[in-house]
Amino acid sequence: MSGFSTARQKMVDGQVRTNDVTDRRILDAMFTVPREAFVPASRQALAYLDLDLDVSEGGAKRFLIKPQLTGKLLQAAEIGEVDNVLVVGCATGYLAALAAKLAGQVTATECDSALAAKAKDAFAALGLANVTCKVASCSEGDPSTAPYDVIVLNGAAEATPEALLGQLKEGGRLVGVSAESKPPRAVIVTHSHGEFGYRALFDAAAPVLPGLERAAAFVF
Repeated sequence: MSGFSTARQKMVDGQVRTNDVTDRRILDAMFTVPREAFVPASRQALAYLDLDLDVSEGGAKRFLIKPQLTGKLLQAAEIGEVDNVLVVGCATGYLAALAAKLAGQVTATECDSALAAKAKDAFAALGLANVTCKVASCSEGDPSTAPYDVIVLNGAAEATPEALLGQLKEGGRLVGVSAESKPPRAVIVTHSHGEFGYRALFDAAAPVLPGLERAAAFVF
């Protein structure tokens, strides 16, 4: 095994499984998708560490969220094999690539056009044909491929993402970290009969996504 594949095994066994991620499909995806392919060459040695990894090169800081949080959010999302999924603020696309292993179709958005281009290149290099990346603000989502069964935030929101919630199918769900109150928590928001039900899942911290910073005092 290469150094990276050994590190990937250790990440899954030491960071992801130990944090109650038991879904075999997610563990398999995290075994097979090379996280280092989504990291600038100068930082690839950090690819499998338990941290929010800065993948920006100049410009605003953008992150791949921690592997264990990535796994737990994907597990909470319960992505089905034919689901239409939106990944918001994908940075270089790692979480979106994992979702592509689980879903029917994945749309990823990223506000930094240079990072979106890197995501597209990585998807192509890995032969992931069912995921696309579009340049868009995190708060906008992508109405063109809505409605979605699942929306996953690759980070935290300090403000209610109203436009994103409006892109959920009936029965759909949004998962991410809500940093509107302290401590920040991973949440799932479900869309049912025109109403949005909110449930806190576990304490979790993640970098706030650009465009979802604190503004008016809404409750997520």
